[in-house]
Amino acid sequence: MLKRTLTCVISAVLLVAPAGTAIAAPPGDVLQQKLEAVHAAGMPGVFAEVRHGHRTWTPTAGVIDVRTGRPVRDGLRHRVGSITKTFVATTVLQLAGEKRLRLDAPIGRYLSELVPGEEGRRVTVRMLLNHTSGIGNYTDELLATGDDLVAVGRTTYRPEQLARIGLAMPPTNAPGAGWSYSNTNYVLAGLIVEEVTGRSLESEVTRRILRPLHLRGTYFEGADPVIHGPHMHAYVPWTDGELRDFTRYNMSWAWGAGDLVSTAADLNRFYRALLTGHLLSAHLLAEMQTTVPMDAADPEAGGYGLGLYWLPTPCGRAWGHSGGTIGHQTISFHRADGNRLMTYAQSMAFYQESTEPHPIDEAAADFWITALCGEQPAAARTTTDLRPFQVDRELAVSLR
Repeated sequence: MLKRTLTCVISAVLLVAPAGTAIAAPPGDVLQQKLEAVHAAGMPGVFAEVRHGHRTWTPTAGVIDVRTGRPVRDGLRHRVGSITKTFVATTVLQLAGEKRLRLDAPIGRYLSELVPGEEGRRVTVRMLLNHTSGIGNYTDELLATGDDLVAVGRTTYRPEQLARIGLAMPPTNAPGAGWSYSNTNYVLAGLIVEEVTGRSLESEVTRRILRPLHLRGTYFEGADPVIHGPHMHAYVPWTDGELRDFTRYNMSWAWGAGDLVSTAADLNRFYRALLTGHLLSAHLLAEMQTTVPMDAADPEAGGYGLGLYWLPTPCGRAWGHSGGTIGHQTISFHRADGNRLMTYAQSMAFYQESTEPHPIDEAAADFWITALCGEQPAAARTTTDLRPFQVDRELAVSLR
């Protein structure tokens, strides 16, 4: 969710298998071993759900709580951070399909008081959803130090406050001129949903997506600091070398950019419904999957659409999103036909000590590639960066 904690970019450049190559489903014991390798590399707790057609695996490893040593089990709830963006973008696209808003309309049409003037006239709804608006990322200001991590979790924010922080920051680029990830974009998108519908963002996402798909483990957490239902604790390595527990945390700072709690099963069900046309028409899904490069110097490294992005894998493009909060991190990626799905969740963030890939990241990348593509020989990978999460290295180091 955080741009500097997690940019929504899983930076992986992998050799792509030829089109039509059959990918065997990975055996369940292989998935279990690879998830245990993530735990062995230092992750307190980790779980996943992998689906290939009608087959489902739910490997787990590690502990829910380092104090009690209770083992991780299937079905846990988890703060999924920026994966919230796909839900919000789907809601906006549904409203576009109903002619209640236009993707290429200026945002000032809907938020004239909050975004007046040239910015309101030049930035469009589409630019919010694909992060080409150039609007600053409010979490860069809000969550810049270890002290901020503590203070933000004890504070309740209104969406308009968050939006104003980002709008007051220097622009990263001219509207539409480039890609720059900003959580402010999705706070503004959520406010547009509320303006257009006259209802809260939470109620719109619930009635349009959560309820129809029976996603009973998914909800907006808001200012309530407690995750309701069984869940892993959320950890950050702290200055004294110990793990600090951030499980109780006010998530109002995230709102439409990353406020959802969910389960691996719910996320897989959501993305399958989305990618197979059960939530959007073919035209709107094509709009969602029209992408801009996340790295202008390497367009084949991944593309961001409207709340959804693709990454290259050995078995072709994978579509989905990733999300990180203070302690919980999640990755949910899937084949475009919805036949192979993978959601992975871990219970610690900010553990990197340098710019080099951490063993946890390497093990996690090995797991999710295996989950989607089967076991890959080491020689088949031309990986330039195996990190499954692009984290804020400076902030991670400052906590030591």
